[in-house]
Amino acid sequence: MRFTSEQHLSGDVIERRFTLGDIPGILWMPAAATAAAPVPLILMGHPGGLNGMYPRLEARARSAADQGFAAVTIELPGGGERPPLAAAEQARADLHRALAAGEPVDEVVDRLVLPLVEAAVPEWQRTLDAVLSLPEVGGPVGLSGGVIGIGIRLAAVEPRIAAAGLFAGSYVPRSMFEEARRITIPLHVLLQWDDEGNDRQLALDLFDAFGSAEKTLQANMGGHRGVPAHAGEDAARFFARHLRPSSTPE
Repeated sequence: MRFTSEQHLSGDVIERRFTLGDIPGILWMPAAATAAAPVPLILMGHPGGLNGMYPRLEARARSAADQGFAAVTIELPGGGERPPLAAAEQARADLHRALAAGEPVDEVVDRLVLPLVEAAVPEWQRTLDAVLSLPEVGGPVGLSGGVIGIGIRLAAVEPRIAAAGLFAGSYVPRSMFEEARRITIPLHVLLQWDDEGNDRQLALDLFDAFGSAEKTLQANMGGHRGVPAHAGEDAARFFARHLRPSSTPE
């Protein structure tokens, strides 16, 4: 991990941009974090395009810092200025065409999502290794948002993740339902009931498949971009419970 810039944001948050090999990322840290008082960490997912997503990512990171957590994000494979994933654009176009025609989409979803998951999850694990090596970060680790297929795989294979807040806002390959059944950590799943780019029944079936004894589905009316502000507040309380179990959130 090579840090390329650092700035002190209002609210006592330190923002540090970095590269991990050829992967760009951003780490936000409460200024109060020290080696003597290391903080938990939240992995912040997003759908790609790190610079375009920055305002929303920064707002989420500030919320995490208010809770006393560090937050880190990286650019997705094929996202932003990274080299495109082979065949991803064609698969995305095929998905839109199949949806418009009312045709089955399972095969197209596999072509679109599975290569992204296979590429992204090892990069997130490398990022986790690097950030947890910093003396100011001590865990536990939470996973928040992003492409839900990536979140499923990470939660299934990464034992350092203690709790996950997932956004049921993208298609999931049917083959990943078996991975969902192996997940046992606490889950908070957000679903936009009228999401124009998602299959509501698929999202409900996926929630049913998760193997966690503690799992919450929060469904709100509205489309993909209509997530209400209180949904973020509820997610913050979820992470406060599981990353700071001795605390008593409001």
